[in-house]
Amino acid sequence: MKTLLPLNRRQWLQRTACGFGALALSDILQAATNPLAVKIPGMIPKAKRVIFLFMAGGPSQMDLFDPKPFITSKHGQTIDSPLRPELTQVGTDKYLALGEMAPVRPRGQSGMMISDLMPHLASVADDICLLRGMNADNPQHAGATLQFHTGTFAEVRPSMGAWVSYGLGTENQDLPSFVSIQPGGVREYGSAFLPAIHQGTALKVPLNDKMSPIENLQNVSPSDEVQRERIELMQKMNRRLVGDLNGEASMEGMIQNLELAFRMQTTTPGIVDISKETEATRKLYGVDGKDTDKNGRACLLARKLSEAGVRFVQVTMGGWDHHGDIRGNLPKLCAQTDQPVAALLKDLKSRGLLEDTLVLWSGEFGRTPWSQDLSGTAPIDKHGREHQPESFCSWMAGGGIKGGMTFGETDDMGYRVVSGKVHIHDLHATMLHQLGVDHTKLTRRHLGRDFRLTDVYGEVVKEIIA
Repeated sequence: MKTLLPLNRRQWLQRTACGFGALALSDILQAATNPLAVKIPGMIPKAKRVIFLFMAGGPSQMDLFDPKPFITSKHGQTIDSPLRPELTQVGTDKYLALGEMAPVRPRGQSGMMISDLMPHLASVADDICLLRGMNADNPQHAGATLQFHTGTFAEVRPSMGAWVSYGLGTENQDLPSFVSIQPGGVREYGSAFLPAIHQGTALKVPLNDKMSPIENLQNVSPSDEVQRERIELMQKMNRRLVGDLNGEASMEGMIQNLELAFRMQTTTPGIVDISKETEATRKLYGVDGKDTDKNGRACLLARKLSEAGVRFVQVTMGGWDHHGDIRGNLPKLCAQTDQPVAALLKDLKSRGLLEDTLVLWSGEFGRTPWSQDLSGTAPIDKHGREHQPESFCSWMAGGGIKGGMTFGETDDMGYRVVSGKVHIHDLHATMLHQLGVDHTKLTRRHLGRDFRLTDVYGEVVKEIIA
């Protein structure tokens, strides 16, 4: 099977100017038979790939990026609740203002506000675009997480990585188009009604240099030739079964996945092996560090996979659900994630990859400016914060997004967005736009109607595009 090379900007312009009829016949045949073949987007892309850093649990935006002097001045005092009277949040009946956990200061030439808890991210402030007006619809972890990953919190839908794979294919036919590192639930990287080949490949973070992040990757056959013969026998039986079932889609997906698995056995071990990285690179990411080893390995693996041609890489870093003792717990999470995340940006930039790699950092929602005390008796310094989907912070970097820009503002309490609101649908639309895809045209017919990642919503946030 021929491996398609990624199209550079000049090739894209030449082929698009002449129409799709200018595509080589072999490319057309390849696209028709291989669901992961490179597809030409409808617009000139500014990004070729995405790295999504998901902070599961909901990082506190007020403590990290959006300090509120009013709340700080009222620390420990009762404030008026902005919630509707019929809404009740457990453990927040006193509505005590909770000031930020550490100073949040201007950083870089842009003056972007970043906490002292994130000194490494502060050093790359001018490379990121901070979105302080993010907005979601669901106040519960499961629903909010699904909405961020799939565009909906109720139904089984394809994840955004699966949509990107479906719309664009992959630059490396020997690797999956979508990889999820230390993922949560399967729906966060599932393909739902899209072909199964677009589901994310789940990877574990290797705890040492001898572990493989991919299960069953090792070829147990005596040689590649023997393994190829075994695959051919299974594929022959699978194809016969497909004929008997009149083209069963799940079996077609199985055939395609077996072929990909065979190619991965010969090419992937070297790509996912971080033991051969230089000592300087390992130190940059915090590999072998006391707090940073796991996430450092995850972010380094994300860079290696993206560099090798994986279209969408997703890295989940959990532990941000701070309902209690946020003052004690938030610094620990920042110590585990700050250096690896900043290192990823620095490493991509030094290799010339940040320009066409879109990096997205976010949780499923944010946290309230008032405190939460589940025990009802803890002192204020042991309180946490409740969920807040009404407003939170995310950031993007690279891939044609303006660096050093802060977009969006919240009210004095840090609860409602007053300007620059970006709903999750808008974020998804903007991500696809940077990849050269019109989010309204990336659809799949299912149950009698066309579905898309943004449902019937979403506007591209043009203000943040370079």
